[in-house]
Amino acid sequence: MKNNRLAVSIFFFMNGFQYANWVARLPEVQKWYAVSNTTLGTILLASALGAMTAMPFAGFLTLHVGSRRVTIATALIFVLAIPFIPLLSNLGWIYALFFLFGVAGGSEDVAMNGQAVYVERMYGKPIMSSFHGVWSVGTASGAGFGALFAKGGISLFHHFLVVSAVALIAILWASLHLVKDDVTSTETTANADANSTFRLPTKAILPLGIIAFCAMTGEGAIGDWSAIYMHKIVGQTEAFSALAFGAFTTAMTIGRLAGDHFTTQLGIRKQLIISSLLAVLGLAFALAFVQAWVVLVGLFIVGLGLSTIVPIVYSAAGNTEGVTPSVGIAMATTIGYSGFFVGPPVIGYLADTYSLRIGLLFALGLFGIMFLFVTQKIK
Repeated sequence: MKNNRLAVSIFFFMNGFQYANWVARLPEVQKWYAVSNTTLGTILLASALGAMTAMPFAGFLTLHVGSRRVTIATALIFVLAIPFIPLLSNLGWIYALFFLFGVAGGSEDVAMNGQAVYVERMYGKPIMSSFHGVWSVGTASGAGFGALFAKGGISLFHHFLVVSAVALIAILWASLHLVKDDVTSTETTANADANSTFRLPTKAILPLGIIAFCAMTGEGAIGDWSAIYMHKIVGQTEAFSALAFGAFTTAMTIGRLAGDHFTTQLGIRKQLIISSLLAVLGLAFALAFVQAWVVLVGLFIVGLGLSTIVPIVYSAAGNTEGVTPSVGIAMATTIGYSGFFVGPPVIGYLADTYSLRIGLLFALGLFGIMFLFVTQKIK
């Protein structure tokens, strides 16, 4: 059981670690491709489209081959594809590669969270948040690792090759200890429609998906705009403004690592209510008072609030009666991830038309909706 948990944790850690390594060197990737900010944005959008396209079908695949095989296969695709980032020059192939990243990453996200649900069932208590905490640690480690390689002047190809080699070794060991879910089990054949390519969200999962949408949109908004808000609205230097995102991500990591304890003590509904309330109050605090340290505290509170919401939603969706874990998670995450498409353009439009402060009110409004859904729809 401990090896199962460690194995799933390794997949979470390596997923975040690999992602953060290439994102950390994105400015150099942009120079290598010689593309504008707009073109770079569309390249990254291709990855998001790949994830959104793959997620509904990932649940279907787990019904036929199991979440273990899907987790392994998609993780290997992600690992093997990363070194190709600096090898391509044709824009069409670049779009195709990043679309593949999205397909692999989105499918792995669904499948490995399905594995996490199986491990959580073994323990008989909430542990989903800890897996997402490990992912956050992986991203922080990957960003630091990437910064060191960039400072040392290591080429993109050699950097990404080393990252892939490390990840490959870890994943190969972890693959031996994943939960061997039985695709012919009673749960699969009796409760899941294996003849459907994918399933629309059920009545029980739809509210979870909406909660995930609000949380993920807000999470993306803080990630994209917190440093800019600190710089342009609060009036701090670019160096100090970087602390805004740092405060948010630090709180997310702390909250996820400690989240399972509080979920066990309080129960899912109370934890979601408190978390949603923290997100509302934290962002309202940061927008109402434009002093630097007040904003940092506010963003830290937002991070604490959002940290446990998505893990709890994943766990609840994966344990919904009538669907297998990965199918339930696929339903919820497909709705949730659409927030990454809605948030940036809406906030950007409001920021250009009015101000960034007004733009971020959109995220605050979603946090309010999330709070209402948690209090009204979650039993």
